[in-house]
Amino acid sequence: MKIFNFLIIVLIFISLASCTKKEEKISLIKEDNLEMQMIEAYNEGLKEFNRGDIFFAAKKFNEVELLYPQSAWAPRSTLMAAYVYYSQLYFNEAIIEIERFLDKYKNHKNTDYAYYLLAVCHYNQIVDEKKDLGEILKAKTYFQIIIKDFPSTDFAEDSKFKLELIEEILASKELYLANYYLDREKWIPAMNRFKKIVSDYDTTIYIEEALYRLVELNYKLGLTDEAQKYAAVLGYNYQSSEWYDSSYKILNRNYKKTNIKQDMEKEKSLLKRFKDLFK
Repeated sequence: MKIFNFLIIVLIFISLASCTKKEEKISLIKEDNLEMQMIEAYNEGLKEFNRGDIFFAAKKFNEVELLYPQSAWAPRSTLMAAYVYYSQLYFNEAIIEIERFLDKYKNHKNTDYAYYLLAVCHYNQIVDEKKDLGEILKAKTYFQIIIKDFPSTDFAEDSKFKLELIEEILASKELYLANYYLDREKWIPAMNRFKKIVSDYDTTIYIEEALYRLVELNYKLGLTDEAQKYAAVLGYNYQSSEWYDSSYKILNRNYKKTNIKQDMEKEKSLLKRFKDLFK
């Protein structure tokens, strides 16, 4: 009887050991199949993207992340989903994917690309500078992040260029509002808008008109000294412009145009050298 019981115990241990090995083997096979499914889904996503079916392509890229969230393919697939949306101008969908990438995969090696794509998505939604201030400011913020955190990348170079365009857009918005108030004879709000262009957007094409309008408004309000200060800055930096001639015609009835210097430095604004004029 004892021998019989011993044999039963031995058989139970053998059975358990056999089951354990079998389970490990099945788990390994499942893992292999999961990785193959992930690669297949990624390749299918690329295939559908090339065919132009971006929604199905994005779906397949999202499947990769669901199948194998801890793999190196997961963040890559998230960015690919964002890019396929961006490629067909579905900017909001692309933004959702990028924001999820930045939140989930912090310090990833492609973070610079993610920020650039995010900035461009907002930038490309700027249609009217008078209405799209939110998109303008978001694009500006993300381009600034790229320049600050990834200064040696190609993305930083293009971000600098696009920031210059954004500055022009913001300055044009200020000029539009300033002239709106000017047309309605609201001198102080108009003056404040023109001053903002001078202080914040002095490298844009709108600086000359803003300076001239400040000469005009200050003179109109009897602030002759202030008018002369703005005229001096305008005259020193932009002697060749029509705004320069107009400002001096306001201050000097007997004004005659004199010889002007043709080769003006354009690399940087000279306004910064004359901050004492505004003190």
